[in-house]
Amino acid sequence: MSRPTAVIGSTGKTGRRIVPRLLEAGVEVRPLGRSTEPSFDWEQPDAWPAALAGVGRLYAAFVPDLAGPGAQEAIARLLEVAADAGVERIVLLSGRGEAGAQRCERLVLESGIPAVVVRASWFAQNFTEGMLRPVDGVIALPAGTRREPFIDVNDIADVAVAALLEDGHEGRVYEVTGPELLSFSDAADLLAESTGEEVHYVALEFDQFHAMLEAELDAAAADLLTDLCREVFDGRNESVTTGVREALGREPRPLREVFAQAVPASR
Repeated sequence: MSRPTAVIGSTGKTGRRIVPRLLEAGVEVRPLGRSTEPSFDWEQPDAWPAALAGVGRLYAAFVPDLAGPGAQEAIARLLEVAADAGVERIVLLSGRGEAGAQRCERLVLESGIPAVVVRASWFAQNFTEGMLRPVDGVIALPAGTRREPFIDVNDIADVAVAALLEDGHEGRVYEVTGPELLSFSDAADLLAESTGEEVHYVALEFDQFHAMLEAELDAAAADLLTDLCREVFDGRNESVTTGVREALGREPRPLREVFAQAVPASR
């Protein structure tokens, strides 16, 4: 593979795990983000041609979310730039159970560029390095008693790297989940077990959740996250899939194992 592989979102949860895996495989990598050179900002499309010039393969993680406003237009523009640059393969990170995200997936899969979609459930690492890290021992979310098959981000990275480097994945949608359905209360208990600290899940109403977000984020972000929770916490995602096994030939890691490794690292 003579042309570099670009990773959009190279400092994000998936990107910062994908980049070293590609380097270990002997691949030339072009990390892309707001602070890289060349830079890549989803809100600055005029700079995208320079960022993708000469790129052979591309991993794309869109922010804030593929189900959000403007995502389809951004993905359509990215595909135009990628085609002009001669990109030979695209791997898109997507979200499970999101209608807007699936519209973006179709754009990528029907673009004419060989493509793979990695459609992920909720990240296990959100509890240790993301939005679900306990605040004063509390995880608060409007999920009720819904169960989720939390996925190890390292499993996502392994699937993405396989899709970027190996033949035979083109055209596939790998819906990746962890191996077990757990409530957010179950996850809080496992996190407490790993940390030795008290952790509790508090089930919020949607209006409570929105108000909590508005105190920390702008109104648009609060609206987006609340709407996403309304969509995905209706029970549609209460199942496990075989995506990791299909892509890698092995089972995904359970949440207890993820926490056992992630908690010491986060400290």
